[in-house]
Amino acid sequence: MHTRTTTAATGLVAALAALLVLAGCTAPGESPRGAVTSGASAPTPAQSGGSGSGSAYQGPRPQDQNLLAWTGDPNDAGHVTAQSPAGVGGRVTLVRIVLHEQITWSNIWLGLAGIDPNAQLANCYLGVYDATGTLVAATADISPQLMTDAIAKPLPLGKPFTAAPGTYFIALLLNGNWATNALTLKSTGAGISVNAGLTPPTLRYSTVLTGQTSLPAGVNLAEQSTSTINTGWASQWYGIS
Repeated sequence: MHTRTTTAATGLVAALAALLVLAGCTAPGESPRGAVTSGASAPTPAQSGGSGSGSAYQGPRPQDQNLLAWTGDPNDAGHVTAQSPAGVGGRVTLVRIVLHEQITWSNIWLGLAGIDPNAQLANCYLGVYDATGTLVAATADISPQLMTDAIAKPLPLGKPFTAAPGTYFIALLLNGNWATNALTLKSTGAGISVNAGLTPPTLRYSTVLTGQTSLPAGVNLAEQSTSTINTGWASQWYGIS
């Protein structure tokens, strides 16, 4: 009889020990160690903004195409910009771009949609103005590049520069003679609509000055005009590398 009691007690102790192991020795309200709960899980990278992006944005990024920034997804740059020499020749056309991080800016990518093999071009430039209207970089004369290969192409600045976060304006200057609707550029908008909610000196798309044969060292952004823009000179697509 004594032996049977001891055996039963031993079995009870072993059963209690096993129960404690399964329970994980948890306090009231806690989940056992290693247990799977039905509560909220940790946020995924997309929910928390991706890998260090600070944003849940899931659309195309310039870095997806080895660019540093752009005025818009080039996949959407379907509208073709076409104007006559009388309409845009000698005018400085400005497209605003806002940088959200510091970059080393070396090239401006332009979407050349069509060429005029009989054009006579000279004194054509791309450049960059900062938010004060100061010219901070410019290309050499790009007339030869506007005569060949209707593709998106990088046009190098004379000297790369460090661009801090902030507002910049990519400037285009065309001069010479070409057939209207032959020399054409890819663009991201239809002109007027890109300036919705904006006024000078922060227009997203505008022109300043006339009769220019080179990009001036400075422009007065308060003089931004949309008179030429409103005739159908649609906002050009640009990329940065």
